[in-house]
Amino acid sequence: MSVDLDIAGGVARIVLNRPDRRNAIDRAAEAALGDIWDRIEADPDIRCAVLTGAGRTFCAGADMKEEGVEGLEYWAGADPWGFGGIALGGRLSVPLIARVNGPALGGGFEMVLGCDLVVAAESAVFGLPEPRVGRVPLDARVVLPRLVPRAQALGVLLTGRRMTAAEALGCGLINRVVPDDGLDAAVDAWVADILACAPLSLKAIKRSVYDTAHMNLAEARNARLPALIDALKSRDADEGVQAFRDKRPPVWTGS
Repeated sequence: MSVDLDIAGGVARIVLNRPDRRNAIDRAAEAALGDIWDRIEADPDIRCAVLTGAGRTFCAGADMKEEGVEGLEYWAGADPWGFGGIALGGRLSVPLIARVNGPALGGGFEMVLGCDLVVAAESAVFGLPEPRVGRVPLDARVVLPRLVPRAQALGVLLTGRRMTAAEALGCGLINRVVPDDGLDAAVDAWVADILACAPLSLKAIKRSVYDTAHMNLAEARNARLPALIDALKSRDADEGVQAFRDKRPPVWTGS
């Protein structure tokens, strides 16, 4: 398999598994990822997802050795959710964590940009080499300037240079940088914090962030989002308050 999926304890773990190709995404991997995102979104028992790469690379982007459409034809037929089915963000209603274990380049970096939380090993680097090979980072050119100051975005987009994990942390692109041997423990800590929260509350929060980004503050605050309504009228909302009063951990049912 070019992409592995393991689901346990409410957590879906997705591994890009082409280490001999630096986990580059070919058409088969792209299709597999689309199916996986759909499966996660349809499963109410999944409360968090973690994306990583096998071996020492997160993802080297598109597989340039694969024959296929290029240029305008590729752009016209691109996934509406962006590279890997997630680069534009907001496809999943559950939190998506990028476990960046090594270089995240081109489309690999774009997939990181589409994740909600990013934990990176100290050895990780991020870059968009597309202009150095006559291509254009179709997703990152619009996503990156919306996440960091323009000068920092253009410093990456217009040069193809690589950012260290420390640099990415400094400009707010990632949440945490840890020693390589502490990556799993750091990711697991974020997962544990997510699982401690009411799942419907997290879905309401995430949908609010992504689905109201185009609105002004008043419109966003008053938007009657289905996920928000579900959370506000849920049994978990009552359970959380009762658990606080009882001085015990809440038992979430996702309803």
